This record gives sequence, structure tokens and C-alpha cells, in this order.
Amino acid sequence: MARIDIPKREDAPAESKPILDKVDKMLGFVPNLHRIMSISPNAISAWATLMASLSKTLDVKTRDGIALAVSEADGCDYCLAAHSFSARSLAKIPMDEIELNREGRSSEPKREAAVAFARALIETRGKVSDAQFAAVKNAGWTDANIVEMIALTAQYVLTNFMNNAVQTPIDFPEVSPAKAT
Repeated sequence: MARIDIPKREDAPAESKPILDKVDKMLGFVPNLHRIMSISPNAISAWATLMASLSKTLDVKTRDGIALAVSEADGCDYCLAAHSFSARSLAKIPMDEIELNREGRSSEPKREAAVAFARALIETRGKVSDAQFAAVKNAGWTDANIVEMIALTAQYVLTNFMNNAVQTPIDFPEVSPAKAT
């Protein structure tokens, strides 16, 4: 049970409704997370702006891989379900790759460097080692890409923290729980 009452879509503040409409158009429904964030038009607007800007970075499979690695490292079962759903349904990522991404790995070496780096950001609270930083650069990612990976990680931490703190009920197909960290 959520620690905050989840408003019905029609009960969200007027300023939040255009964002909820975009989410509904993209997913076919408005998830509990977005309805919770809609309580604060400023919070949902900030999230939507960050997400829209960062959706233009990297490639979709790398972004999804980072989302899965971060959510696993943070222990956010809601986000693991949501990102597994979008990775399968929207990005057409096979389940075995989703499982690798959750572990901070990938079957594609360049993507693995990005996903491992994002997981390391969570595990070290941003204090990655020289070797971890060099690994992502040596894989062929640019400095701009690395900045984008850090920003994407922060974006996913926002929703992980929201869901973990509020205990958002999962409204996506559930996946196995996050591994104990």
C-alpha cells in the first residue's frame, strides 16, 4: 500500500494533466508513479523536462540498459517492472539481455561499458574509480556521452527514490524482485 494516496487521473492538478496525457498516449495508461508525481506539478514537470531532454541521448537500448542497472542497484521493484516492460514492449530487447542489464552487463561490449558504469555510479554514490571511468571511455564513449550517462542515472534515481519511499504499488507486469544489495 502506498504511503501517499494515489490520485485518480481526473483528480490531478490541472497543471499536471498535459504530462499525464502524454504518458497515457505513450503507454496506453497512466501508471501509479506518474499519478503520484502529478500531486506536485513542479515535480512532475521537472521529471518530464529531464526525461524529454535525455531521451535524445545515447540509443534507446543503452538508455534502457542503464535504467535497468540503476533500478536493480537501487532495489526498486516498481522501476524494474516498468523498465522491463518498456524494454520488452517498446525497445524490443530480449529477456536475456534485460537480465544482463540488471546485473550491469550486456551482450554488446560498448553497451556493457555504459551499463556497468551506471551501476558503478549507484554503488559508489558517484565516486567511481579511475579504472571504472577509463573503462567507459576506452569502450568508445565520448565525454558528452559520459555526462549523459550520469544525467540518466540521476533521472532514474529520482523515480527509484520516489517509488521506494512512497511504496508505489506496481501496475506493470511484475518481474522477479531486485536482488538484495
